Amino acid sequence: MTREDQRPVTLAFDAAGLVCSAVVAFGDRIMSAQRVEGWHGQAEVLLPIVDGAMHEAGLTPASLDLVATSVGPGSFTGIRVGLAAARGIALATSAGLIGVSSFEAILAGRALPDQDDFRFVFVTLESRRKDLYVQIFDRRNNAVGLPIAVMPAGFCEVVDATIGAAPLLIAGDAASRAAALLAHREDVHILEDSAPVAAGVLRASLRRWRSQEFGAPRPLYLRPPDVTAASRPQLSSRSRI
Repeated sequence: MTREDQRPVTLAFDAAGLVCSAVVAFGDRIMSAQRVEGWHGQAEVLLPIVDGAMHEAGLTPASLDLVATSVGPGSFTGIRVGLAAARGIALATSAGLIGVSSFEAILAGRALPDQDDFRFVFVTLESRRKDLYVQIFDRRNNAVGLPIAVMPAGFCEVVDATIGAAPLLIAGDAASRAAALLAHREDVHILEDSAPVAAGVLRASLRRWRSQEFGAPRPLYLRPPDVTAASRPQLSSRSRI
């Protein structure tokens, strides 16, 4: 039996974006789904919604064949929490472990318009700061360039250097903000409802699993954390343990 013939039981979740979500699926068929929206709190809500999705599906952890998670970019806390949870569940259940980027999850979760004019898709994600996380893909979901963090002032330059005056399709939870930066251009279109969620993580991970194109998941950070060793408050010698 080939991998294409198999339908693994998969737990997939995303804690890196603006929505913390989890799904349980048999092959491509989603059996249960849970989600909580919010900018913060992934550490508190992820495991409860994972448990809720498993309970709703009527499955025990031993039933899992695959565990999949988003690896970012996005919330630093969300990325770390998601990877830690995925590794722990996979280790405890002997399930396979796959990580996919939030960019991949967006493209896997939404069908692109059937228009040949859109040769490229700009996937844009909120960084929760001024900059945007951006990666460019072709219509076959192949990455054209590496993911980058771009300040608003430089976003137009990136677009113009890549596609010139061609029609543009923007996806992701920062699509509206990106489109506003390109108000001077014609033929800018937004792929609606294309925020990264667990269903996209599921489909992207199954694609990787079937093609055997995956290794140990690693976090995808596009900028350093806001708190560094130099900026942390130092303990006095009296307060050290």
